[in-house]
Amino acid sequence: MKKPLVLLSLLALALSACTRFKTGDGGLQYAIHTDKDGPTIQEGDFFVVSGTQKTEKDSVLFSTDDTGRPAFLSAQKSQFKGDLFSAFAMLSEGDSATFKINLDTLALKTGQPKPPFAKDDHFLIFSVKIEKVIPKGKLDDQTFTNQINEYIKKDIEVIKKAEPAKVKTYVAAKGLKLTTTASGLAYQITKAATGEKAVAGDSVVVNYVGKFLSDKLFDTNIAAEAKKGAKFIPGRPYEPLRTVVGMQKSIPGFDEALMTFPAGTKVTVVMPSSLGYGEQGSQLIPPFTPLVFDLEILKVIKATAAPAPAVAPKK
Repeated sequence: MKKPLVLLSLLALALSACTRFKTGDGGLQYAIHTDKDGPTIQEGDFFVVSGTQKTEKDSVLFSTDDTGRPAFLSAQKSQFKGDLFSAFAMLSEGDSATFKINLDTLALKTGQPKPPFAKDDHFLIFSVKIEKVIPKGKLDDQTFTNQINEYIKKDIEVIKKAEPAKVKTYVAAKGLKLTTTASGLAYQITKAATGEKAVAGDSVVVNYVGKFLSDKLFDTNIAAEAKKGAKFIPGRPYEPLRTVVGMQKSIPGFDEALMTFPAGTKVTVVMPSSLGYGEQGSQLIPPFTPLVFDLEILKVIKATAAPAPAVAPKK
């Protein structure tokens, strides 16, 4: 009976050794998991990184898995020893590592207080993998830019082709029974309602929860959902959204959905990127990213009819 205990002890020791951190300048702690041959990232280089940002309590603040897309970055000059760019400068293409950025050092060097979500933490934890590096080196600006654009173009084509399969996998995993409109908007009603629908020019009052296919929240107007999805913003007025429909005030799929269902409807909408943020994406949404919205149509407010023109009295 002693052998299994010995083996378990050795295994625990080995796992502990694999995650043992070293301490560098500025209190940076690091553990290199994969160390490939090649030049390390230099100031001015373009690089592609996937990974997560977490608190010490293991709350995920950001993950490239949420969108299925890595982050594209330009290597900046380190602001201080132990910051994230000094951490990236330790890595080359194909490397993976975990870094712990010292929050006290970060606050001291930037003059900013600790973020509220990490006020009791000592570190922010980054687990990363460097997917691609395009060195600036001695390349002129135009050649360097052309190489970056060519990489991004090929990457976009891969993402574009993969979108239908991602949606299909999501729908199957959730067991959704969708109805699809002519535009490609797909939906499943969870609470049906009857009544007049909005038309262009009307206003709709709605609660919404916007998610990626990973189920990670990216936006909502409901405080409880924002807190649950770690997206709560203090001071933001969490209240029903009132918007005029049919006037291009929102993305096409959202606009179409608000004109498809009467007040009282609750519905889950699966939106292809062509009805969302398309090939350009946005600050929060990468290109060719399908989205999911849970909507509750609270009220339809008909547009006020224009007053009849005055008629001049007959002489």
